[in-house]
Amino acid sequence: MSKHKHSPLQLGSAALLTTLALSSTNALANDETTQCEETNCSQEEMELIRIHGVRNSIYKVDHSGDIRRQAELFDIPQTITVLTKDQIDESGRSDLKEILSSQAGVTLGTGENGNAFGDRYIIRGHEARSDVFVDGLRDPGMSTRESFSAEQIEITKGPSSTFAGRGSSGGAVNSITKKASTAYDFGRVDASLGTDDYNRVVVDYNKPLTENFAARINLLTASEEAPNRDGIERSRDGVLLSGLYDNTNDLRVFSDFYYLESEDTPDLGSYFDSDTRKPVEDIPVYAQDEDFLDSEIMAFTVRTEYDINENFKFYNATRYGETENGYISTGARGNVRAEEDTLAPNVASIGLSTHQGWQEIEYFATQFNFLWDVTTGEIEHDLVFGIEFTDEQVTNGTYDITYNNPTNCATSGRNGVSEGYCLLDENTEMYANPSQIIGRTFSQGSSDSLFDASTISAYVMDTAQISEDWQIFFGVRVDSIDYSNDVVSRGTPLDYAYKDDFYNGHLGLVYSVAEHGNVYATYATATNINGGESDVGSSCGYGGLCGDPDQASVADPELVENIELGTKWEFLDERLFLAATWFQMTKSDVMESVGDDYSTLGTLNTGKNRVDGIEFALNGNVTETLSVQISASTMESEVLESYTAENVGLALSNFAEDSFYLQLRYQPTEKFAFGGDFTYKSEMFGGQPDSAAGYNAELGDYSIVVPSYNVVNLFANYNATENMTLRLNIGNIADKEYWTAAYRSGAFMYLGDGRTVRATLTYEF
Repeated sequence: MSKHKHSPLQLGSAALLTTLALSSTNALANDETTQCEETNCSQEEMELIRIHGVRNSIYKVDHSGDIRRQAELFDIPQTITVLTKDQIDESGRSDLKEILSSQAGVTLGTGENGNAFGDRYIIRGHEARSDVFVDGLRDPGMSTRESFSAEQIEITKGPSSTFAGRGSSGGAVNSITKKASTAYDFGRVDASLGTDDYNRVVVDYNKPLTENFAARINLLTASEEAPNRDGIERSRDGVLLSGLYDNTNDLRVFSDFYYLESEDTPDLGSYFDSDTRKPVEDIPVYAQDEDFLDSEIMAFTVRTEYDINENFKFYNATRYGETENGYISTGARGNVRAEEDTLAPNVASIGLSTHQGWQEIEYFATQFNFLWDVTTGEIEHDLVFGIEFTDEQVTNGTYDITYNNPTNCATSGRNGVSEGYCLLDENTEMYANPSQIIGRTFSQGSSDSLFDASTISAYVMDTAQISEDWQIFFGVRVDSIDYSNDVVSRGTPLDYAYKDDFYNGHLGLVYSVAEHGNVYATYATATNINGGESDVGSSCGYGGLCGDPDQASVADPELVENIELGTKWEFLDERLFLAATWFQMTKSDVMESVGDDYSTLGTLNTGKNRVDGIEFALNGNVTETLSVQISASTMESEVLESYTAENVGLALSNFAEDSFYLQLRYQPTEKFAFGGDFTYKSEMFGGQPDSAAGYNAELGDYSIVVPSYNVVNLFANYNATENMTLRLNIGNIADKEYWTAAYRSGAFMYLGDGRTVRATLTYEF
């Protein structure tokens, strides 16, 4: 078969390696290796102990956690960044949003109406908020996502519809879940305390019950205040219960139950000052007492691996899940009191606004795969035949809100003078008790969008070793979708329904120029349907439905085509991995909003844009004591065609042309290690997702600018005993104020966290 091929056994081993590697020493490894030789340990145990003893932390893995990717990462003709559990732990990050936003080529976006329930990711300039997967199955809807249950996180760059189905225009994110094992009886507790009332406890315990059964439990509880933002709170409580049946011969059945509850006080950050052309610095906390951003996730998954024979394997993953999200948040924006204001006419102030919504998600997905290793002539094939069925039902709605406190200012707007709430008084001083200015009460109101998408998919993928030096990857996929969305657009009910089939492919060629070096070329496509984003109903400019029901049914899917040329190398006995790539990604048939961005007004398939770029990655171990992970990208984006002629030539919104991430770890002794990470993002421009950034022709400049930023974080580990490690993390050591994303109007500019200091005790038993 292909030169770099993995098995389910190797996958399980890699998962356990990452979990257990943090606190070991060379001496411990030598003792355990000797013990294993005496008791005939399994290959999995031996591999664990060898690496567990040599490296205290793993920054390089060889395989994807997606079993459908038959080749090693080295031989896959595509850019895939894998973040290990050790890297994530040592960086001090835990929410998926924090983890992804630090990586090169990935930025954050803001939601329609300020939040839209949860996290929004942008990969290579294109929305990926619905392109999040867990163990290869789509995780639909918008929510806050945590990493406590993840063994590794994989970021695929470029179109990936052969694996992912609809969407994945700029890439996709796949979290690999921790799994139970019959090979080990181990436990680990990570307990943390820090500034801003930070506390976090994670428990990970695996127990073999019999020769064939094992159970694993992961528990999380955490809470904190946002640094320098008193009253902005975050809390997480979660559990992952995992089970395994392994008959030690040909059948493995994994099951898990996942639950996460997140309760936050949302903070929409600062706003853009059009006079100074900068975000307002040091904005006070203005969140109201009744503000909340809550998310509750529940999912049950069963994965079955069956070796029919030596060359033919069956794999199924089935999941049922429910998610509930809701938020009421306060926004702040600079304004001037109207002449009619009775308290302080024409005096500058900061106006407060309300943004809100709720969402309920129910979904089912099942994926059947047959993996066949076969030789035809002199060509070795690793074939994957797959069938997938998904059903996503998403209900969106709003809250009925009562404003109990009297208004305290009058401002002028498009609709004339209106009474509202201001943060600053007639002397431009902040009102007393600023968190109680509005005084809302609320109840859940009616729904305004009933999204339902049922999809049947079939795909074939082949990794073919056609000679000692040449390898080809070929994949093709067809998705048949039955779509409906009953929306209420400004009081008018609209019932959308259509069926469509769309096709995608991926062709990659890899040539080995040396034993540990290759070059590759790849072509891949992705498609996205009209109304493919489930959280925005008929807001055309945000991935919602464009046009009336008749128009929407005849729209062509948006098409993304990616050409990529790259090279991958392994050095130092395969301890260090290097990759470099050039890509050109073109998106055509883009749905564009026109006129009123909050309605279904739009044009079908009129837009076209392009992103060109170069990416570089380096990760692994430079020496036995120095580990590194680097990702860097430089990209350009341009609107090539648009219904609005003035948009042609502009850059895409929420797009950082240059970005860089570096994480280093140095271990001078067996007991002590230290390191840190550095993130850089160049300036970005606000606008609607996947479209031209807002541009002010009078100024000859982009309307909303997110300044460039860089952040430095440090950590140090001390292995106090064979079982106990102490870690200190200092985040944003310079305590710099920076902004990570901007709403298209500049009304919200999300703030990055200020300085944090956190201490973690890890105990293994």
